[in-house]
Amino acid sequence: MSTETEVQVPVEAPQPDETAAAAAPAAAAPESPSTPEPPKTAGTPLSKLTERLDEITKQAEHGEMWGIELSSDSEHIPSQVILQKFLRANNNDVTLAEKQLVSALEWRKTIDPVALVEEAFDRSKFDGLGFITTHKQEDGKETVITWNIYGSVKDKKATFRDVSEFVKWRAALMELSVQQLHLEDATELIPDKGADPYQMVQVHDYQSVSFFRMDADVKAATKETIQTLSMAYPELMSQKYFVNVPSIMSWMFGALKFFLAPATIKKFHPLASGASLSNELKTIADSLPSEYGGQGPSVKEGMTVILSEPTEEPQTNGAAADSDAEEAADEEDAEELAATRSKEEAPTLPELNDTTPKTADSPPTLDGPTSTSDEKTDFMSKGDQKGKEAGEIDFV
Repeated sequence: MSTETEVQVPVEAPQPDETAAAAAPAAAAPESPSTPEPPKTAGTPLSKLTERLDEITKQAEHGEMWGIELSSDSEHIPSQVILQKFLRANNNDVTLAEKQLVSALEWRKTIDPVALVEEAFDRSKFDGLGFITTHKQEDGKETVITWNIYGSVKDKKATFRDVSEFVKWRAALMELSVQQLHLEDATELIPDKGADPYQMVQVHDYQSVSFFRMDADVKAATKETIQTLSMAYPELMSQKYFVNVPSIMSWMFGALKFFLAPATIKKFHPLASGASLSNELKTIADSLPSEYGGQGPSVKEGMTVILSEPTEEPQTNGAAADSDAEEAADEEDAEELAATRSKEEAPTLPELNDTTPKTADSPPTLDGPTSTSDEKTDFMSKGDQKGKEAGEIDFV
């Protein structure tokens, strides 16, 4: 009778130091401090500005922008697009974007540009000066163009002397232009590093206009217009075309290449002939107005603000009347280009001097925020805007 022998597999006993090492963590665990939570991921500039939106609208006592009631719901795309524009205009600096947004909302509360679209402006002062056209591309996308026809100015004293009235007219034209973008129907955000699909083209026509005359009324009106509209309508211009520009002025645009950022220069397109515009806007060339190389109706058939019958006959005085548009166009673009270059801290050309941007947190007036001399951190200041490429040249 055989007996089974139980075979035991020898197990190596742990060494004393290993046992101690294994036991040490268990013993020390209760005494060790709790593991700190990982740091929270910082939000994006857009999410941060969205979080501040309720406080912003409360501070401004106004929540409407470009006909849209702003919402702090991140799923409300129209609001997000508007916030993105204010961020882009300030290089994604949330603090500066907030200051500009507050100023824009306060200005809208005071002026009510939506209501201005329904008001009538004096035909003798503004007839034929501004139009809006919309052009459909083959892919179904639309291009909105605003036109400033400076040769239509009949009496610069009448048109520009009342700065408040002129700025209101420009705001009404701008508001009407923005309405054609249909931001309320936006379903996609602006790409972080791509082109903004919610922009329009601007055309300045200088037919029969001289660039060498100055006028105090024009100077005041254009400076106020630049400061107000750049504050209230950021990042709404994709390209700007200067058409029928005298060849003698080509030196000015050439000189700007040494002072402005490449992205800014790409937005400027001086053209000697209005008909050349169709070569620049090839996707909508056929539908452009006939004056600009297209086969569409005259620009004068485009959309414009409501105009009333003149309350009094415009003052004209021979050659002085013929120079109205000349001084208007000269001063407006000289001021605009000077403002752009000053934000980039570039040298100053004598002909493009004398622009003092206003601050974002100044109280609004009928024509925009008032100027202060000691504010160094607002959205228009030189230091904060050095190197700014997006949105630095906007509607004027």
